[in-house]
Amino acid sequence: MYEREVIELLKRNGIDVVATLPCEKISVLLRLVAREEAFCHVGLNREENGVGISAGVCLAGGKPVMIIQSTGLGNAINAIMSLSCTYRLPLPIIASWRGVYEEKIEAQVPLGKALPKILDAMDLKYTVVADSSAIGTIEEVIQDAFRNERPHIALISPKAWGSGAVIEEDAAQRQKIARTRILRYEKGTEEPEMRRYDAIRILSEYIREEPVISNIGVPSKELYAIKDRALNFYMLGSLGQASPIGLGVALKTKRETIVLDGDGSLLMSNILPVVGAKKPENLSIVCLDNGTWGSTGDQPTPFYGDMELTAIGAGIESTAKVYTEAALRSSLEQLYAERGPRFLHVIVKPGNVPPVENIKLSAAQIKERFLFSACL
Repeated sequence: MYEREVIELLKRNGIDVVATLPCEKISVLLRLVAREEAFCHVGLNREENGVGISAGVCLAGGKPVMIIQSTGLGNAINAIMSLSCTYRLPLPIIASWRGVYEEKIEAQVPLGKALPKILDAMDLKYTVVADSSAIGTIEEVIQDAFRNERPHIALISPKAWGSGAVIEEDAAQRQKIARTRILRYEKGTEEPEMRRYDAIRILSEYIREEPVISNIGVPSKELYAIKDRALNFYMLGSLGQASPIGLGVALKTKRETIVLDGDGSLLMSNILPVVGAKKPENLSIVCLDNGTWGSTGDQPTPFYGDMELTAIGAGIESTAKVYTEAALRSSLEQLYAERGPRFLHVIVKPGNVPPVENIKLSAAQIKERFLFSACL
């Protein structure tokens, strides 16, 4: 079975985290991945989150692989270019190439046929695995991605897998679907007294040896101005990927890991169900919620719900909401009283006050000093 050959080459190359989204053409491979004890398997709900998680794994010294359908590359392009390519992070991707070989779904064809030209235009390295005789080249894809610190995509034709292989789903996996939850949630709203800058300033007083992943734009600039340190990972692009990166880091380190995320970013990524499923005990997500797209002009986000309730619904059990400096300090002092994942919902006023300068570090500098410090 060629799928088992792929599992063995992943193990042989030290892959320890595998992020996946389904495709019927690789269903056997995906079930084998989920059963393999050598891997931490992360089931995704968006392909770009896999890019963020893989980035975090690399930043913490791990070796990730993504396994997805080729159409998902269209969803993940910005994250691949602005995160993996910008910071020169290895990203081997095994992609089931749809739309080309005996494709029965019409909607798969336009992107599938155009994909090589799209990847060429972006100077993204890819290797076509046309049939089973080329399955072994997946190993070269993985090694090249790590050797040259870049994305490398294996486009695997459905022809490569042959036919007839069947792997039954584990009963334990099916049983996870059945669950009962009783929720009582009564919380009013208050006027916030802090701006985001104030909340970050307060939080920085409590940071010790934790890696901190900071959201794109002004939040990263504010953290840089308030308390620059090697264990801060400042995002320069890839909106929505702060918490996925933090999840990837937390999966590969025993250190407590903190994410400074925003309401808009979390709405965009929808990563909270993945965090709730993996339940990393060392991850804390601080949602700095100003109700706007704060780095692009404070336009209101189209969400009038409750981010804490969203986190609870996603399966995160340790949550809190604060509006004041006193409440924030109290929550930070007790942050590690419960195991993670933790979600701290900090309601702040909109506005980028005081103004801060751009980060005076390149992507390479941000990555290299973070990598060095995370390994100490």
